[in-house]
Amino acid sequence: MKPEAFAAVMATGIVSIAAADHGLDYLSVPLAAVAVLSLPVLMYLTAVRWRSYDLQDIDTVVGLFTYVAACSVLASRFAEHRWVVWVFGVMALQGWTALMPMLWMRMRRLGLTGLRDRAHGTWELASVATSGLSIVFMAGGIMFWAFIFWVLALGLYCVMTTLIAWRALGEPEARRNVPPDHWILMGGLAIATLAGEHIHAELHPGPLAAAVRGTTLVTLGVATVQILPLAVTSWRQMLDWPAVFPLGMYSAATYAIFVETGWQPLDVVSQVFFWIALVAWLLVMTIVVRQVVRLTSGYGLRPE
Repeated sequence: MKPEAFAAVMATGIVSIAAADHGLDYLSVPLAAVAVLSLPVLMYLTAVRWRSYDLQDIDTVVGLFTYVAACSVLASRFAEHRWVVWVFGVMALQGWTALMPMLWMRMRRLGLTGLRDRAHGTWELASVATSGLSIVFMAGGIMFWAFIFWVLALGLYCVMTTLIAWRALGEPEARRNVPPDHWILMGGLAIATLAGEHIHAELHPGPLAAAVRGTTLVTLGVATVQILPLAVTSWRQMLDWPAVFPLGMYSAATYAIFVETGWQPLDVVSQVFFWIALVAWLLVMTIVVRQVVRLTSGYGLRPE
């Protein structure tokens, strides 16, 4: 039970949203049900294992941001129900306000050299969770804080990406063996694009609206550029939740841009990535189910 276990809810929830975008309710509803039911189970298991977590370790703190992102994704999935948005939104905000000061203190403790030596894709979860809260604020009709959290998410993304790139430049091994969590580099920009589009849709035409639209096009463009290198360097390790979430989020982001601009090719791209994300979700879920069956049936347990 790792701190980032809530990535399963993130992945399931966003694939459900992408299915709903394309009118595939027969897929979206069951996926949403799995995501909702999984959240309390993972919360219970996390509570049981809480004392075993090293909260002085920056990776533990960053991993727990998956809880914030999971609650935000569920709030977005059920945005038509105001009370659901508030319930999951409050849960997400409480998690964020508890974790962000912890992250800041551990980053200060490590210093620049320590941050460079340890930075990896999972650290982008801080930005992902912050963008998720921006979307929740928009769903709740709170434009000011939606914009603030969106800008903060972009800033966090730039900081974390700079550290990851700095490490990659100095460590050839980090460039050769790219773990699946580096897909969050793309996912962080995809969710920032989605948050920006939600904000832009509510802005009156003007300089601010133009700046938000321009930023979302840049974030989507950079996310798109990252897909091929990530696929080439880490395709053997894609079957994990950190890789499924960005694929589903890219589908949702391109669909949001399509709705705003009417550019038909983006609808096609969104559909293609939805099916890729769904296949990846099914494969990962199959692996998880097999592992659970092995554990519960006694296989893999070593005798005392």
